[in-house]
Amino acid sequence: MTVLILLFAAACASALLTGLVRRYAISAKLLDHPNARSSHTLPTPRGGGVAIVFSFLLVCTVLAVLGWVPRPMFWLFGLSAALVALVGFVDDRKPLPARWRFLAHMAGSIGCVVALGVVLPPVPMLGWQVDLGWFGVALAASYITWMINLYNFMDGIDGLASVEAISVALGGALCWWLATGTSMWAVPALFAACVAGFLAWNFPPAKIFMGDAGSGFLGLVLGFLSLWAAFQAPAVYWSWFILTGVFMVDATTTLVRRVRRGERFNEAHRNHAYQYASRKHGSHKRITMAVAAINTLWLLPLAVAVALGKLDGLATTIVAYIPLVALAFRYKAGDRAHQEV
Repeated sequence: MTVLILLFAAACASALLTGLVRRYAISAKLLDHPNARSSHTLPTPRGGGVAIVFSFLLVCTVLAVLGWVPRPMFWLFGLSAALVALVGFVDDRKPLPARWRFLAHMAGSIGCVVALGVVLPPVPMLGWQVDLGWFGVALAASYITWMINLYNFMDGIDGLASVEAISVALGGALCWWLATGTSMWAVPALFAACVAGFLAWNFPPAKIFMGDAGSGFLGLVLGFLSLWAAFQAPAVYWSWFILTGVFMVDATTTLVRRVRRGERFNEAHRNHAYQYASRKHGSHKRITMAVAAINTLWLLPLAVAVALGKLDGLATTIVAYIPLVALAFRYKAGDRAHQEV
């Protein structure tokens, strides 16, 4: 009952805060104006992700006070997440040099890894338990940094990043509960509730965008939660990795193909598969709901099977990603020649 009350309160608080942020953004003229590389056609308030940040950190504070989460871990995680969100909010108002954003992302990622205790659990691979040692620590920090940028790259059409975050968080919560039986599943579920409150304003056609303050925060939180889950059930890490497949494949494929052509990886563009698909089909809502369907009908069952120990994590991740890679190429991910439909 306590969790249900918190879920409802988190969603309501996020929705209320999003409305207030929208009013502020309009009065402060914090608007995202359409340009040649945009996927929207009307000036739209941005920065709404701040509502997710405040509501989730408030929820985490309540959980820490109640003793549901370790307090030292929460404080360091909270500071790291707040740093990434703050830099994103500043960048929303006045673009920052890429190097400063990257340094903030790395600092936040390292803070999260330290919060988890630095030493990471062995990673299950094809029946083996692989202890990565200090290389694993560097890999974990790099992983969270990539997750931060991943959500920034993929937050380009109405509702997409929000729906993806909710799908991954709820799927991760289910896998966490099935694998361990502990109450820690409530943390990603509460995060999903905070994002759902924002989605009420962001669902196509969006009344407000989350901005870098929100997208970077989403990536950091999901990366942190996936590693935290791995401490209690190492196989669940692969479950989270499977659940993030749509964003992971689209962003990685697009980035690799653009870098191979000599393009700047941090330069704004609209060459992602989801952007091409939204132009081809003329609908943000259709693509956003298609991603929700892929997450629910394809990726979630595989993630659950891994969490229950029915399938190997690494092998199942490869199987899960194969059709996603095919879709990425089908929808011209990273292909400059097909930027326009």
